[in-house]
Amino acid sequence: MPDKLRTQLVDNLLTVLATMDSTDEVYDFLLDLCTVREIAEMSQRLEVARLLADGQSYVYVQDVTGASATTISRVSKCLNYGSGGYGRALAIIGDSGRDERDAGAVPSSPAEE
Repeated sequence: MPDKLRTQLVDNLLTVLATMDSTDEVYDFLLDLCTVREIAEMSQRLEVARLLADGQSYVYVQDVTGASATTISRVSKCLNYGSGGYGRALAIIGDSGRDERDAGAVPSSPAEE
């Protein structure tokens, strides 16, 4: 089955992200590209993946991150049956990805964007 999402436009985006030299450069680009809420939601999904990979329960993950059951389930499905992207991302952040202070810090209103 051909990958309909993997277009030249997507490859351009991937190339930009893969060749940026620092987290600050990526952060600045994401601020221009995405809303604050989108960045927070992607960050939240990564934290959900980290907690699930650590063996935490859905209830615990929901309490800590504030993620919906649907989001947690979707992330779990990707961890178990996906393309391995979360696993590679978790390997990159390792223990440095642990920050309970900010877990679930997703803006609650468009005014916070």
